[in-house]
Amino acid sequence: MIRQSRTSSDVALRGFTFSFYATMSIIISYFPLYFQYKGFSTLQIGLLYSVGPMIGIVSNLFWGLTSDKYRTVKKIMILILIGQLIVAFLVFQTVTFWLLMVLMAIFFFFQSPMSSLNDSMTLLSISGTKKSYASFRVWGSIGFALGALVFGMVLKGFGTGLVPALSLTTIAVSLLLSLLLTDARDPTYKKPDFAGLVPIVTSKPFLAFLLTIFTAALATRMNDGFLALFLQRLGADQTIVGYSWMASALSEIPIFIFLSKHGHKYKELPLLAICSFVYALRFLLMSLVDNPLWVIAIQTMHSLSFGIFLFTAIRYIQRIVPDQFRASGQALYAVIWSGLAGLVSGTLGGWIFNHWSPHAMYAAGSALSALAMIGFLLLNARSTEDLTEKINSAR
Repeated sequence: MIRQSRTSSDVALRGFTFSFYATMSIIISYFPLYFQYKGFSTLQIGLLYSVGPMIGIVSNLFWGLTSDKYRTVKKIMILILIGQLIVAFLVFQTVTFWLLMVLMAIFFFFQSPMSSLNDSMTLLSISGTKKSYASFRVWGSIGFALGALVFGMVLKGFGTGLVPALSLTTIAVSLLLSLLLTDARDPTYKKPDFAGLVPIVTSKPFLAFLLTIFTAALATRMNDGFLALFLQRLGADQTIVGYSWMASALSEIPIFIFLSKHGHKYKELPLLAICSFVYALRFLLMSLVDNPLWVIAIQTMHSLSFGIFLFTAIRYIQRIVPDQFRASGQALYAVIWSGLAGLVSGTLGGWIFNHWSPHAMYAAGSALSALAMIGFLLLNARSTEDLTEKINSAR
């Protein structure tokens, strides 16, 4: 009976992850095209994408701390999905730019924490079992890939104006599936003393790690925000946009399967340095291409960049942040990855895109990725040096 209950819970969590990332495929891939369809400029679209992450800095910490305080992830996700659905409806009724800025900020207040909360739910659900994070997260990749492809084909046939209907539908499906989730929190568990989290997140090695993550995230978030507009500049239609995102999402699947079985064998910091190198090469190639079909091929490098990066960074945080601070630790990572990096990359990327060229934007992303690679190598060297000192002092 217990095994059947756990199986049902796992199925619900995988289905929710699939649905949530299908929604993400619309937000990342087709929101920029929708805003352009409504008559907004590239710079305005960049601002829309930057104001959301700015609010996301607060919302990730707020909802993460709230989840840890009240020992529930499920109820928090239900609440913010209801908020998403209401605000998304208002967003699609608005044509005034400054009002849209406000509404998008509120939308991201409810949307930004979803990724970290979903990760927290997964990590808490598999805690003490032999199940792996990657075996659940792979369903997000499948959802994103199918969403990007199918929604792209639908929009090509029926027009970009269908984005609101698709968005509201996927959010509603996610809300319904969230009701079936089993909360991973133990209601008898003692409330965490957040004073214990402070020494962890304020230590110099952890702060240096977050700074390096931020550098890598800047380039990645620029690609996320402007890939659709870049492809459109190259003459691609919505189908090509869908294929490019599908290629990146599908490429994650074999990597997640491999990491779920063998990922524990590899050290985190060297892996993150390799990912950053692949990012640098990937964005360098993007800065050189003029054929949108080549973009689809380059997007398959997503597997060796983001696919490994996500799994490894989350594993590193999981290793150094205790379970009682799980949602807060994931929220802090999300603040850097989606919040601060999203804020800076949206504004910086839009400015370079407009005043220089989309190719120059990708060249800047390549340079930032190379800088992150150096940062992870230095962190690994420092970690190895500290370990050697501990061994020598113990002799």
